[in-house]
Amino acid sequence: MAYLESLVLTIDVSEPQTLRLWLARVGFVMSESDSDHDRAAELRAQVAAHNEAYHGRDRPSVPDSTYDELLRELEEIEARRPDLVTVDSPTLAVGATPNELFSAVEHRVPMMSLDNAMDFGELSAWHDRIIKSLGETETHEFVCELKFDGLAVSVRYENGDLVQAATRGNGRTGEDVTLNVKTIHDIPHRIENAPTVLEVRGEVYLPISRFEELNNEQLEKGDAPYANPRNTAAGSLRQKNPSVTASRKLAFWSYQLGEVVGGPKMESSEQTFDLLERLGLPVNPELKQFSDFAEVRQFCEAWMANRHSPDYEIDGVVIKIGDLAQREILGSTSRAPRWAIAFKFPPEEKTTRLMTIKVSIGRTGRATPFAVLEPVFVGGSTVGMATLHNEDQVSAKDVRPGDTVIVRKAGDVIPEVVGPVRADRPAASTPWEFPKVCPSCEESLERSKGDANTYCVNRRCPARIETGISHFASRNALDIEGLGERTVRLLVEEGLVEDVGDLFALTKQQLLEILVSDSSNETLVRNLLTAIDQARECPLANLLIGLGVEHLGPSTAELLARRFGDIDAISLAEVDDIAAIDGIGPVIAKSITNFFADDHHRAVVEKLRINGVRLDLVEGEMDVPQILVGRSIVVTGSLEGWFITREEAKQAIVSRGGKSPGSVSKSTYALVVGAEAGETKLNKARDLGVPILGESEFRQLLETGQVL
Repeated sequence: MAYLESLVLTIDVSEPQTLRLWLARVGFVMSESDSDHDRAAELRAQVAAHNEAYHGRDRPSVPDSTYDELLRELEEIEARRPDLVTVDSPTLAVGATPNELFSAVEHRVPMMSLDNAMDFGELSAWHDRIIKSLGETETHEFVCELKFDGLAVSVRYENGDLVQAATRGNGRTGEDVTLNVKTIHDIPHRIENAPTVLEVRGEVYLPISRFEELNNEQLEKGDAPYANPRNTAAGSLRQKNPSVTASRKLAFWSYQLGEVVGGPKMESSEQTFDLLERLGLPVNPELKQFSDFAEVRQFCEAWMANRHSPDYEIDGVVIKIGDLAQREILGSTSRAPRWAIAFKFPPEEKTTRLMTIKVSIGRTGRATPFAVLEPVFVGGSTVGMATLHNEDQVSAKDVRPGDTVIVRKAGDVIPEVVGPVRADRPAASTPWEFPKVCPSCEESLERSKGDANTYCVNRRCPARIETGISHFASRNALDIEGLGERTVRLLVEEGLVEDVGDLFALTKQQLLEILVSDSSNETLVRNLLTAIDQARECPLANLLIGLGVEHLGPSTAELLARRFGDIDAISLAEVDDIAAIDGIGPVIAKSITNFFADDHHRAVVEKLRINGVRLDLVEGEMDVPQILVGRSIVVTGSLEGWFITREEAKQAIVSRGGKSPGSVSKSTYALVVGAEAGETKLNKARDLGVPILGESEFRQLLETGQVL
C-alpha cells in the first residue's frame, strides 16, 4: 500500500496564519517558502548593522553605493509586499540610536533624512511627482545645495545665546555635543538681534587641508592615519574632552532652520539663507536657485565633474523646493521630506597597477587578502591599499600582481578593486595563490569546509594579539587613550602583553623602558597608566565588546549585560536562555556560549578579574526587578508621553527580563498601543484576547509586572 508521506502546498491567502493553524489540526505541517520574506529579513539586518556602523560608531562598514543598493532593494521589496514592512525597518528610520556617552536631546522639530536619486532618471521621476502634486500651472523654484559629507547637527540659540547643540541621532533624539560645538570657530556663541528661539541646522565637517595636516601629525607620531574627513569629523565632535575637538579645527555650514520663535516669517528658502547670513552664520556660497529644472540637471553635472575642487568633501547635490508653503503641501514621509531629494554622485573609478597582494591577520585570526596598489587619487583621497575580502573573492575577480586594475572608492569610505583590465595583463601573469602559512607567526593557515574565510589558529600569533588589544582599547570598547598601534606593537614585541588581561598588570617602569628614550618625558606613560586604571571601571557591555565575541555588537552587548548583570552569569548561561532575549537570535547566542566555553577566553577573563577589572558594572538599570521574565510584550504606535521612542519602551521591557517582539501571537502577554498605531496588531490582539494597554497601563505593568 502506498502512503502519502508529504504534501507541498503553495497557497496565496490573506490570512496565512489561520490556514497554518487549520492544517496543523488535521496533521499537516505547512512549510512556508517565501523568498521575499527571507530576503527582506536579511536586508533589514544588513542595513541596520551598516547604519549602526556609520551613524553610531563613525566607522562605515561598506561603501555608500553598496549601502544604497541594499536599502533600495529593501524599499522595492516592501513596496511590492507591504505585508513585510516591520515597525523597525530601516526604511522607516533616520540615522542610528544616540550614543549613551552623551546626554539625550529631543529635537522639537525632527531632523529628517533625505531620499536619494542615484541617477538622472530617478531625479526626473522626483520632479514629475512634484509637478503632479503641486500642479503644472504653479511656479516652481528649486534650490540646489552641495551635499556635504560631514555630521548633521542642530544648534539652538535662546535670546541670542548658544544654549545647546545636538547631533541628528535617530531624527527625534540626538546627542548633546554643546561643549564640543562651542570649540568650532564658525559657530558664534552669541547672536545679536536674533529671534527669541533660533534653531539652526547644518553640517559639521573637516576641511580636506586640515585632514591632511592631521594625518601628517599621526604619521610623525608613528600612529595610523585617519581614514577620511567625514569619519574624522564625526569622531572629533564626539570626543569626551572638548579640547581634543578644538585641536581638530572643525568647520560648519548652516543650511536650514528648525524651531524658530519670535523671528520674521519665512516664506522662501532664499529668505532663510538671507537671515542666516545676516545673523553671522556661515552659508555655503555655491548654492543656486533655478526655475528651469534643466538647469538643476546642469548644476548637478557641473559639480559631478568638479567634486574635488572645494576644500571639503561632497558626495552629491541636494535639491529642494524653494517655496516654504509648497513644502507644507508636499509634506513628508516618516523619514524624509517629499520636497527635497539628494542626487548622489556615482562612485569614481580609476585605473592603477596592482603591485602585490598581501594578507593581514585580524584579532580572530582571520586572514584577509588586500591589494597593494600604485597610489592613485580617487574618491577625494590617495589610495594605496584596498581589501580583497577573502580567497574566493580574489579568485572570482581574477586579480593578479602586475595587473592594471580598476579601483573604486565609493562615498570616500572603503577602497575596492573592481577587477582587472585583462587587455593590459602581462603575458607571463599567473594566478595568485593564497599563502599556506601565517605571515606574522609562520604557523599554518586553515580553512574549514563551507567557510569563505581562512584563519591563523595560533593564539600566540603577534598579529592576532596586536589587533585584539587595539580592538579592546578602541573607543567603542574600553576607550583607553594613548594605546595606539605603535604602543601596542612595542608591548607585544617586548613580551609584556600576551592578551588584554596583561594590560592591567603593566608598571610605570616597564612602560618607561619601551616608550620613552629618557625618563624626562614621563607624561606619556603617566597618562597611559591613568587611562588603563580608569578602564578597570568600564561598563560590562563595553567589556564584552572589547573581548571580541564574534557577532556581538554594541546593542546586543547592552541587552546581554542588562539581562544577566555580570560576566559570570553570562558565561554560565545556556544558548536558549540567551536566544530568548528579544534582539538576540540563535546565531549570536551560540557564538556567546562558544566564546565562554573556550579555555583561553576563560583564562583571560580570570586574569582581568585578578588585575582589578570590574566584571559586573552595568549602567543605568541594575536595580530593576526582573518582574517580566518569560513574558512577551509587543509595542506599537508612537509613545509620546513617558517614552520618547518605541525602542526605549522595548528596552524597559527587556531590562525587566521580558521580551518585545515585533508581532502579536497567542503567546503575547500584552499589547502596548501608542498614537497612530496600525490596525493589524490591534485586530490580532482582539482576536486572540490579548490585553491592550495604553501608556498609563503600561507604566503600571512596568512597576508591578502585572496587567491590572
